[in-house]
Amino acid sequence: MQKPFLKKSLGQHFLKDEAVLQQIAEAIGDMKSFATVVEIGPGMGALTKYLLQPKPDNFYVVELDDRWVAHLAQTYPHLRGKVIHRDFLKADLNFMQHPTHIVGNFPYNISSQIIFRMIEYKEVVEEMTGMFQKEVALRIAAKPGNKDYGILSVLAQAYFDCYYLFDVLPESFNPPPKVMSGVIKLKRKRTTLQCDEEKFKKLVKAAFNQRRKTMRNSLKELVADKSLLAQEVFAKRPEQLSIAEFESLTNLIS
Repeated sequence: MQKPFLKKSLGQHFLKDEAVLQQIAEAIGDMKSFATVVEIGPGMGALTKYLLQPKPDNFYVVELDDRWVAHLAQTYPHLRGKVIHRDFLKADLNFMQHPTHIVGNFPYNISSQIIFRMIEYKEVVEEMTGMFQKEVALRIAAKPGNKDYGILSVLAQAYFDCYYLFDVLPESFNPPPKVMSGVIKLKRKRTTLQCDEEKFKKLVKAAFNQRRKTMRNSLKELVADKSLLAQEVFAKRPEQLSIAEFESLTNLIS
């Protein structure tokens, strides 16, 4: 097997701590109830080897680094024909069936984009369990009133219940990153947004792009009926609003 030298362009840090890998596999849990399980960025297969015990027929991996594509298929014969040599952000994901579980130690440089891609496929993605840079993991799971609460929090939690599971120390990796990591789990909500989803996203992004301002100032260009701006909700800052309040606000100004 090739020496696991880093490709900085892919944000690679190889998780080497077997106890942590097993802990992540246990957090992922039984995969039999899912039609499709997709591991993103398996690399040399450090986590993959735990997920292939027993060998599930519904398991796929998406790997961009061509060094590891051949290695995975050779090392794990059960994966032959199921290694997708593509960038997850650009890959055709129509092979995923409902319910799908997305898992992995996600590349830090595209972790937020992975969440947004998952939201695009929210009709088939039932769960996600994975490791992120801790800062990003906290942002995804943050609640209203928290300094980490922002666009990523609201858009993820509009569709998924988010749970922060545990920390992963830098020394668990080769080479060690300069930041802490965190493992989170997302589970698809049974409820749906009762508003126009595109307008909801536009409103959330407009609000947090000027997060130090009140909603009255950050959203005034989106509100046609200026008399609405007198309502109490517009005196709040975006980090004070719940998902339900953003939803109601979207309907109000629509």
